[in-house]
This record gives sequence, structure tokens and C-alpha cells, in this order.
Amino acid sequence: MFKQKIASLLIAVSICSPMTVSAHEHGEAAVARSFIKDIQQVESSYAAVHGATFFQELSRGQHPRATVVACSDSRVHTNMLDTSPEGDLFMIRDIGNQIATAKGSVEYGINHLGSSLLLILGHSRCGAIAAASSDYSKLEEAIKKELDTIKVAKGVASIDGVQSNVNNQVAAALVEYAEAVKEGHLLIVGAVYDFADDMKQGSGKINIINVNGKTDSKQIKLQLEPHDIADEMGHVSHNDMAPATVH
Repeated sequence: MFKQKIASLLIAVSICSPMTVSAHEHGEAAVARSFIKDIQQVESSYAAVHGATFFQELSRGQHPRATVVACSDSRVHTNMLDTSPEGDLFMIRDIGNQIATAKGSVEYGINHLGSSLLLILGHSRCGAIAAASSDYSKLEEAIKKELDTIKVAKGVASIDGVQSNVNNQVAAALVEYAEAVKEGHLLIVGAVYDFADDMKQGSGKINIINVNGKTDSKQIKLQLEPHDIADEMGHVSHNDMAPATVH
């Protein structure tokens, strides 16, 4: 499910400081109309390439192997996680890839859809983390409410804050889904999509930093060793997958 091939400072600053003015701060209707046409063209091509059988299969229901809590950041998408995410990834996105502001969706993915993997995916140069680690008192109330549940130290370096937040989210999930983890029904993984190479592991890598609360690289590798029946039987995913980097 992970691909090894899984923004700039201006974006982070613009979130932290509502007074910052950018060219697209309020958007433009003309741009939106043009983009809708692009979306329609892409969707038409997508539908034609996949064909009716593909969509008939999707209509029968979903059994996603992973529930993914990712940041809403436009630079973070499924194409670096899964070559065929349809029906495979139950995607949940919010600012700061946090459980607290999307708890119902997370519970639905795990308890009702039966995902065996909960992936919490942070990313480099995260504006939400930059904001949470600074003074965000002048932002809109709804945004402040979501930032309030991100617990990172004030003034922390961006990538350190990102990793700290991922570890905090894993810790919260371990409390919430302790029984499922203990019984071997759920694996909770924390990772960072590092397109900026802030972790010095390579640009565009997904670095796994936490598995079921284990953060030491040797313990992480041990946690990811095959243990279940499917793995012992040589189960192979229908997706083209490459291992993520263990940080």
C-alpha cells in the first residue's frame, strides 16, 4: 500500500498569519469555472478507461484495508499510497491529520468497515503544525477550534512538530482502539510524507516513525514483520506496493 515515492514556507506562513495576502487568498470565480471543466474532462476520461465493470464492482460495497487519517493539504493525496485506492483506502482528511476532529469517521472505518490498518499520515511543511506551534489567536473561530486539539510545543521546528503530532495521534488511537490492537485486529501506523526532505531520508518518501506506539527503528521493523495467516500463506495484494522508509 505504501509507495517509496510517497510547500513551500509561504503556505505555512499564510495559515499562521491571517493578515498575509497572497494572489489566491480569496480565489476567483473565473479560475473555478475553468477548473470545473478540467475536472469534467478528467472524470470523463477516467470513466472511459475503467469501464462499466469496474464501477459495478465498486457499487457492491466497500471493504477498505486501511483507514487513513491524512492532512487536508493539497500536496498530500492517495496517488503515493496506492495504485488503485478505490475501495481500498477509507480516506479521512482534516487539518493536522488528527483523530479528535474526525473521530466518528475513524470509528466508522475501523468498527464498521473493518479496516485492519489505521494509518496516520503527517507531512513536511505542514501549515497546521506551524500554526499550532505559534500564536493563532487571530484566526477564525472554527480554525482555532481545530488547532486547539493539536498538542505541539510552541516554537518547535516544523518537522519536529509534525513528528510529535503524528506520535500524539498514534497514542490517542492506541487508547481508543486498545482492544482491537491487543487482539491483533488492528495495526496503527504513524508516518510522515516528506516531500521537502526535512528528515533527510529522501524527497517524497513516506517515513514510518511509529507502529503501535513503537518508535525505535528496530522495534518498528519487528512490528511490521508478517504475523497473520494471510501473510503466512503468502498473500499478495492486488496493488503494486513498495515499502515505505522506516525512519
